[in-house]
Amino acid sequence: MKPTTDYDDKMRVYAAAVAYRQGRLSRRKLLRYLGSGGVALGSGLSFARQPMASPAAASLLQDSPVPADVTNYLTDVGGQFKGTTIRVVTEDTPPGAAIRTLMEEQFIPLTGINVEWEVVPLDQVLARVSVDAAQKLGQNDIYYLDQSWVGRFINDAFDPRELLQAKPDLAFPRYDIDDFLQPLVDHIASYGGQMIGLPCDAPVFLYMYRTDIYEELGLQPAATLAEYLANAKVINEAKSAQGVYGTVGQMKSGHYSLTCDMTAYVWGHGGSVFTADGMCALNDANAIAGLDYLRELQTTMPDAVTTYDWGGQATAIQQGQGGQVLTWSEDFPGWDDPATSDISGLMQPAVPPAAVELRPPDQAAFEETPEVGHQGGSAYCLSRYSKQADAAWVFLQWATSSDTQTRASILGGGAGPMRRSTYDDPRVVAMKQVGAGTTRHFDAMLQTIETRMGTEPHLPQWPKIATDVIAVELGKLTTGGYASTKEGADAIVQRVNEAAK
Repeated sequence: MKPTTDYDDKMRVYAAAVAYRQGRLSRRKLLRYLGSGGVALGSGLSFARQPMASPAAASLLQDSPVPADVTNYLTDVGGQFKGTTIRVVTEDTPPGAAIRTLMEEQFIPLTGINVEWEVVPLDQVLARVSVDAAQKLGQNDIYYLDQSWVGRFINDAFDPRELLQAKPDLAFPRYDIDDFLQPLVDHIASYGGQMIGLPCDAPVFLYMYRTDIYEELGLQPAATLAEYLANAKVINEAKSAQGVYGTVGQMKSGHYSLTCDMTAYVWGHGGSVFTADGMCALNDANAIAGLDYLRELQTTMPDAVTTYDWGGQATAIQQGQGGQVLTWSEDFPGWDDPATSDISGLMQPAVPPAAVELRPPDQAAFEETPEVGHQGGSAYCLSRYSKQADAAWVFLQWATSSDTQTRASILGGGAGPMRRSTYDDPRVVAMKQVGAGTTRHFDAMLQTIETRMGTEPHLPQWPKIATDVIAVELGKLTTGGYASTKEGADAIVQRVNEAAK
């Protein structure tokens, strides 16, 4: 895989994104432009989960002083750059919102560094980064990159390991870059083995089930996908007349969320989107088994599921419409909030059920890694064109340090940590209780990231393929537009291979 980084392509991406924001270009055409420009938009999650910090979390952090060596570092090392302004532009995410709060309370007062952090839609983030990198402007000091963009910008940001070696006088106390979970480094913050930044967000599929319903029906937690389907059928048979279905998907026709569901089940049956030769494999025997599984599972869902994206799915579960679900970890804290949820305290998080079989990554392509625990993620990266690189590096280390990550995980409504030390932190452990901002799901997240995390292909055209091709054709399949799974799969493969050329 050869990253594309030339000026013309980046400016084409920028122009397309601007046209989209001005209403002169449809989303579908935008994705086509981005595909031709070699950039992916939205293969990571582009929806925001607002912080849901509870009074318990706020009290916990108030009683937890900032470590003295961190305070000294910000005052002494960061203070060298007092009056400097650094600029960050990101989309809205729970950990990002929490870090902005901490930044105003801690980083800016102690360092005197002004941080202009702008929150804009993901397409605007892409536009800003594209033109900044193409023209080497240095207008944004820290880039926020979706995992699928790293190939495009791999030469436009510093490798954090290089900075740690080159700038020992700016090294954050006890930073420990090896504390970041290695699967997140490999699949979110690297491309072709080269590190481009530091992981900052990582939604991942978890298996979550209603303990009251499982107990009522005598069900055991599903260890395999076959058991998961069997449980869905039992729940649906017993409870659907009461408005509680076997499960709920995110199967909106033509929406990327449908592709996310599909990949989990295709991967879980030994399939992959691509094989090592770079050709689409969604009509081979393994993929057909996964698609058939998805279609059978659909029979245990509400009829409206073909109109649900991830937000519709999350709301349906929150309202008590599903006895179990396989979906994004970020949804769990909202379901545990007694102020807004009908199922507070009833959901139990767990690792996804085991795959029937798995295709090894070296038999797939474009860094695709088959597993049931589908992930989406993003990274913070220091621009090579920054005019305030030292001050930005101080900020980036602070923002991704263990203590800041821990505080952000609690303030961010249970947003998933990037560092192993955060999972073990007593403050995180203390929040493993029912309520807003719970961390009850963190153990399942950690195990999933380490053992069952799946990563979609990283080829530049993937968002166009995932949304304009796969999700559209899958939508036809799941709404009866094809006579058979094989017919629909053949149509997908033909269109994907055309788009991938």
